[in-house]
Amino acid sequence: MGVTAGWPESGRGLFSISVAAELTGVHPQTLRIYEREGLLDPARTAGGTRRYSPDDIERLKEIVTLMAGGLNLAGVRRVLELQEETRRLQAEIDRLRDRAGQARLHPHS
Repeated sequence: MGVTAGWPESGRGLFSISVAAELTGVHPQTLRIYEREGLLDPARTAGGTRRYSPDDIERLKEIVTLMAGGLNLAGVRRVLELQEETRRLQAEIDRLRDRAGQARLHPHS
């Protein structure tokens, strides 16, 4: 289980770039590159300071793992896109199963 697993506000920007870098073992400049390449999109304060959420930290850990496995930034981007598509499709499957289950329970509704 990761450092951020189970945090109640996993999507809320809590960490500065230096803390995010420390939590993930990535240099702050590398985090800026990942952002510029569209691999993550941290929240910003009113003054423009990056704020990384627990979800961002988990995504960064995934990026680090993929890069360590030999993927370049384009490969990482594609894997992340495919993972998101898989999650979206799984949610749609779950939704359709729920509807089918409801139809079996209430056939004449």
